[in-house]
Amino acid sequence: MPRILIVESNPYDVSKALAARTGATLADVYAASLTTIDGTAEIEIISPYDGDDTPDMTEFDGVVFTGSSVEWNTDDDRAAPLADVMRAAFAAGRPVIGSCNGMQLAASILGGSSAASPNGREDGMATGIELTEAGRSHPMMAGRRDGFAVPCTHRDEVVRLPEGAVRLAGNGHSEVQAFAIDRDGIDFWGMQYHPEFSPSYVGRYLGDMHRVPPQVADDLMLAERDDAAALRLSTSPADQGDAVRMLELRNWMARL
Repeated sequence: MPRILIVESNPYDVSKALAARTGATLADVYAASLTTIDGTAEIEIISPYDGDDTPDMTEFDGVVFTGSSVEWNTDDDRAAPLADVMRAAFAAGRPVIGSCNGMQLAASILGGSSAASPNGREDGMATGIELTEAGRSHPMMAGRRDGFAVPCTHRDEVVRLPEGAVRLAGNGHSEVQAFAIDRDGIDFWGMQYHPEFSPSYVGRYLGDMHRVPPQVADDLMLAERDDAAALRLSTSPADQGDAVRMLELRNWMARL
């Protein structure tokens, strides 16, 4: 029965707007994904941007940092509430996993850096993700094969890895699509993409925000069950089902 702390990386007003568009906050989506993997998991959610206190990290088997839609990147001083919680998790020796902003945050506080991608936004599906040599043997990427695709939505990316970090995957848009670090008691896995997002979830969000063309939003909504729609997104329904899409999360939960 793993106890998991999920750190909601949006403030309340952003979370409320997101839930109105999609029916769920980022923390809610992550909680649903983790309990799909392990129905015995006990989940606690905190929101540092809203003033929630940092709990005793030793009470948790693992800590999750969600993505974020704030206007600043993780090098900015305004990210301090999240950074303080992540530092506490690292100090307690807890395994930490982060998606998107969560991965960028780890890079920033451990000596690397994040910034807006020179390639612009990557919205909808991160495609053509290739494993590095290290990624082929790393437990986080067990079950992945070159050329995989996972839902995504991001403006920023990791532009400099921290000392000791191992790049595990990248694609033509973002060189760092996944990295891990295991040094000085720090145990971190991170993905730029969102294995916790179903294509339909990200399709509802991006379609409502008009960040992708209507055809792409429609294809995202159908990608889990329609071969043609998935093919137009350079993926397949099988690869977008929970069993494959959430591989990194499954691998992380198996370690706890």
